[in-house]
Amino acid sequence: MLFSFIIPTHNRQEELALTLSAIGRLDAAKLGECEVIVVDNASRFHPTPPSKLANGIPVRTLIRLENEAAASRNAAAREARGAWLIMLDDDSAPLDEHFVTELLTAPREIAAIGADIRLTDGSREHGGLPEVFTGCGVAIRRDLFLKLGGYDPTFIYYAEEYDLAARILQTGHQIIHSRAFRIEHRKVTSGRDMNQIIRLLTRNNAWVIQRYAPDDVRHEALIEILARYSEIAEKENALDGYRIGREELIDTLPNQTRTPLNRTLYERFTGLAHTRDHLTGRLAELGTRRVALVDPGKNAWVVRAVLDEAGIAIVSTTDNPDALVIGTLSPGPMLDAWERRQGEHTATPVLTPWLLPDSVRTACWAAA
Repeated sequence: MLFSFIIPTHNRQEELALTLSAIGRLDAAKLGECEVIVVDNASRFHPTPPSKLANGIPVRTLIRLENEAAASRNAAAREARGAWLIMLDDDSAPLDEHFVTELLTAPREIAAIGADIRLTDGSREHGGLPEVFTGCGVAIRRDLFLKLGGYDPTFIYYAEEYDLAARILQTGHQIIHSRAFRIEHRKVTSGRDMNQIIRLLTRNNAWVIQRYAPDDVRHEALIEILARYSEIAEKENALDGYRIGREELIDTLPNQTRTPLNRTLYERFTGLAHTRDHLTGRLAELGTRRVALVDPGKNAWVVRAVLDEAGIAIVSTTDNPDALVIGTLSPGPMLDAWERRQGEHTATPVLTPWLLPDSVRTACWAAA
C-alpha cells in the first residue's frame, strides 16, 4: 500500500465529515491502494465514520481514552499499512490527486514532503521553514517516522513538527515542500484559547532551541524566542499565557536532552543554507547592491544575515532599491507575498529568499 491518510479529531464530527467527504471525492483510480485512519482523541461523542468512503477508500477508527493531541498520530502510524503517512487535520484535505505522483517519484533521501496549504480565503497557511513542515499537510515516510518514535507527546501541540524535523535531519534525510501537493485547510478557529496557544508556543519553541541549537548560538536563540512570543502575547492580549509558558520553560529547560545539530544541519534547519544558496546567486545575477526587505516574518533574521554576508545594503522602499526581498522563510507567507508583489507590476525585481519547487522532480534537480 502506497499511503495512509492519518486524521486526528476531537469533538468536531461535522468538520471530520467534511474532510472525509473531500477525500471521498478524489479519483480512486489515481490514488491506488490506500486507507484512511481516523484517531479520536477522547471526544465526548465518538465519531462514527463510514467503513468506506464514496470512492471506496476503507476507513478505520482508533479510539484514544485520553486526548493525546498531536501525538495521537503515533498510534495511527503504528496501525497504518501505507509506506507514506499523509498527515491531515480534521479540517484539512487534499485538493487533488497530484500528491500521488510526488510520492512515487520521491528519492529515498527525501523523508517528508510538505504541502502547499491553502486557506479558504485564498491565502496560505503560516508556519514551517524550508526543511520544517506543517502538521496539517505533510507526507512522511512511515518507516522513518516509527524509527524516530513519531511526535514527542510532551509538546501536546505546537512546534512538535520542528522537533521531529530536527530529528529527521539528523538521520541524513531531507525535507522538501512541493507546490504540486495541494491541501485545503478550512482552519476552524472556534474555541481557540490564545493564552493556551501562547503558553505552548513559548515553551515548546524554546524546548526545540534547547535541544538542537549548537552551543555557541543556543543562549542568543532562546532570548530571541522569548522576545518574539512576548511581543506576540502583548499583541494578542495573552500575556498570562506567555507568563505561564515562560515559568514552565524555566522549570523544564534543564530536563531537555541536548542533541545539538552540527553547524551544517542547523543552517539547513533554520533555513540559512537555503537562503544563502538561492538568494546570494540571484543577487549576483542581477548585480544588486541595495535592497528593501519587505513582508518580514518567520526567521527574517536569516535573510538579514545573508544580505549582510553578501555586502548588500538594506534600504527603505522609498530609496529606490535595486530589488525587493521577501523577509520571511515560511513557505506559505513567502509565496503569498511574492504573488501579491508580482501583481503590483512594479519594475523593481521581487526576490524570494529560497526556492519552493513546483514538484519533487524540480526539487531534486534544484538540489543537485
